[in-house]
Amino acid sequence: MPAVAGRGRGRRTINEINMVPFIDVMLVLLIIFMVTAPLISPSMIDLPSVGKAGRQPDQIIQVVLTKDDALEVKIKEKTSPVQLKDLAALVQQAQGAGGSAAGGNAAAANSAVVISADKNVKYESVVKVMDTLQRAGIQRVGLSVQIAN
Repeated sequence: MPAVAGRGRGRRTINEINMVPFIDVMLVLLIIFMVTAPLISPSMIDLPSVGKAGRQPDQIIQVVLTKDDALEVKIKEKTSPVQLKDLAALVQQAQGAGGSAAGGNAAAANSAVVISADKNVKYESVVKVMDTLQRAGIQRVGLSVQIAN
């Protein structure tokens, strides 16, 4: 019996974590990443560039959203205020007027609508204008972008 008691007193609990296996695994992973990193080629993204359109629009109708969420339509340097509910009819009328002067519906199909908004306007207002135009069947609707110098 004394041998068992002596053996029990000689045991100590280990309060440390063995870090050697952890370090071995991390070094192996480091070597794998160092070998494979040069082999991975960065993918190229083909972004569209300006001026790739086959034909420039005959007429540009600009819809302007001001700071106070008021809508204005600018057609050939003539600006007129408009409500959101009347916007689609006015744009379709302008496209039709441009088409009759330049030979029917061909110009109406080739007239672009550009939405310009003040930087303080809520994004929701811009989306409402775009949605209104697209629901009315207006095909070419774009956003005006001003590049800061």
